Amino acid sequence: MKISVLGSGGWGTALALLLLENGNEVTMWSYCQAESDQLKSKRENPMLPGVMLPESMGLTADMSCAADSDVVLLATPSFAVRSTAAQLKTIIRPGTIIVSVGKGFEKGTSMTLSQVIRSEVGEDCPVVVLCGPTHAEEVGRHVPTAIVAASTNKDAAEKVQDIFMSPRFRVYTSSDVVGCEIGAALKNVIALCAGVIDGMGYGDNTRAMLMTRGLTEMCRLGLAMGGHQRTFAGLTGVGDLIVTCTSTHSRNHTAGEMIGKGMTPQEALDAMGGKVVEGYYAAATGKELADKYGVELPITQAAYEVLYEGKKVPEVFRALMTRRKNHEVEDAWV
Repeated sequence: MKISVLGSGGWGTALALLLLENGNEVTMWSYCQAESDQLKSKRENPMLPGVMLPESMGLTADMSCAADSDVVLLATPSFAVRSTAAQLKTIIRPGTIIVSVGKGFEKGTSMTLSQVIRSEVGEDCPVVVLCGPTHAEEVGRHVPTAIVAASTNKDAAEKVQDIFMSPRFRVYTSSDVVGCEIGAALKNVIALCAGVIDGMGYGDNTRAMLMTRGLTEMCRLGLAMGGHQRTFAGLTGVGDLIVTCTSTHSRNHTAGEMIGKGMTPQEALDAMGGKVVEGYYAAATGKELADKYGVELPITQAAYEVLYEGKKVPEVFRALMTRRKNHEVEDAWV
């Protein structure tokens, strides 16, 4: 099968390698010619040090590589999904499966990434969302994991399942696109907060509390937007939350830890050296969606206050801990 991967970051590269190993013809597109030339000469992505790119993998800065592809992966940061999809629309043929592998919202519209893609490409091409507990650094080194291919098009989801499945990469299918995308995006906010509390020097109890109540927020917003509760108990909910909140690979956790140690949000973002911290942007969108759907997301609100309103971490943390008394299960004793 002929597959184009649009985006040559760590995640796009790890998936391109997996698809190549599974016997597909794979070309990876870079946004700029200089980056593509570097990959060609080094045969190594600096975001995945030590993982070599085989000569059989195509490398290009010309998006026309997608013209006759059977499947196209969009592996760009969330802010570049719309512009990439708009350009892609003029190239691909009807029926091409588009796989969205990013995790986030579009700034300014509060749209999920699959919604952005559909708004640009239309209904001629089925869209599949691929998400779950997967760090590029580990997938690139053949560390086993599992993931979910979600789509309203069953045939497309199963086709994506087939091309990605391997002894080290198990794929499940789902029809709950909304639930999968909300979990994938909002967990970035919770992971950033997990980094903050680690930076403050708190321990396992605090992290467990944060993750559990963060999962409640993911589920609460997802249900309000039409997702299914069972999705949040799965790989794209609790699974992705665990891996992002506890791993040193997580950019969100890394940035949050610097904030917890006293850096301003802008100082932490600058210290990331240009690496995208999706949780920073998702906090703003999460707040917008909470207001729109009338749901309470106290952790997301707290993150927003620190990231965008300049409030101090200890002040916001104390406010969270001293909120009004409540039941853990929202329909208790009703």
